[in-house]
Amino acid sequence: MAPVTYDHATRIYPGATNPSVNKLNLDIADGEFLVLVGPSGSGKSTALRMLAGLEDTNEGRILIGDKDVTNVSPKERDIAMVFQNYALYPHMTVRENIGFALKIAGVDKAEINKRVEEAARTLDLTEYLDRKPKALSGGQRQRVAMGRAIVREPQVFLMDEPLSNLDAKLRVQTRTQIANLQRRMGVTTVYVTHDQTEALTMGDRIAVLNFGVLQQVGTPRELYEHPNNVFVAGFIGSPAMNLSTFDIDPVSRTARTGQASIPLDDATLAAVAPEDNGQIVLGFRPEALEIVDANTEHTIPVEVDFVEELGSDSYVYGHLAGGGWHEAGADEGSAGQIVVRTPPLSGVREGEVIHVRIKEGGLHAFSKASGQRI
Repeated sequence: MAPVTYDHATRIYPGATNPSVNKLNLDIADGEFLVLVGPSGSGKSTALRMLAGLEDTNEGRILIGDKDVTNVSPKERDIAMVFQNYALYPHMTVRENIGFALKIAGVDKAEINKRVEEAARTLDLTEYLDRKPKALSGGQRQRVAMGRAIVREPQVFLMDEPLSNLDAKLRVQTRTQIANLQRRMGVTTVYVTHDQTEALTMGDRIAVLNFGVLQQVGTPRELYEHPNNVFVAGFIGSPAMNLSTFDIDPVSRTARTGQASIPLDDATLAAVAPEDNGQIVLGFRPEALEIVDANTEHTIPVEVDFVEELGSDSYVYGHLAGGGWHEAGADEGSAGQIVVRTPPLSGVREGEVIHVRIKEGGLHAFSKASGQRI
């Protein structure tokens, strides 16, 4: 077990002009479960592979504990990796697959059997030790891949989207098992995923990357409640945060777009810079909205497109009545979507117009020019 440090770590692929990972600075504590998350092409898998030694680090350093491993071969880094595709040997039994790395390393047979049996008990695989991978389910195969990593007793676990090949129900079960297992073992773990729900439910901390640049690192709660910029605000959370550009009316001290009107406090108005040109990006999560009477001041009129009933609650999908909603990241001219979380069976129907208001503390404000939180 050991901490991990990325010190201005940069990876530029041959022939590329822009770095896939750009001056990454990140400290991962001993025993921490850190999740690297971001969309496709964000550099998260590249950052993991740099730590594993499978990709070169063109600039900066990577440390495991106090040891600079930037130019150290993968086999000497004392890491164990779990891949998306399991990478099991089909002709070997579960027992042989789990113990194979130890066998190659010349570990005594008795020690191999001891470690394999312990890993099998931990992962509930004891009854499958004599089976071959083809006789196992996807979840069981992934646990075998986990067992192969565990028996090596590495300083760091690296997991590259290990649940992507599992169905939805099995993914939920397995992510719980992985998180519990990591906490029991206390091994420093770096976990890559594009699924922000996995990130929110599994990690001690989350590091969000986009185009190779670290956007924010913090606990799941910190990222959800205090996103540093528009990208993190729109990426973390499901359904995503409602985000749009508003014009500031200094007389009424409100932000307006179309028929929507949102009051702004003194601190927010004071933080608007000249380069914002009188505009501001405002965001609010679906659960931060409440349905109010049409005569209420400062509301957002939403024309309902679809109601999704989930049993415990409902999500109302709609657009700004009369138009004018400029959704962050949406195509120019797109009406943009507004999502409202309501109690189940709220009676809202497709085609009607509802008026919603942002609850106290539910508004997030960002600079139009920089995209940073203000």
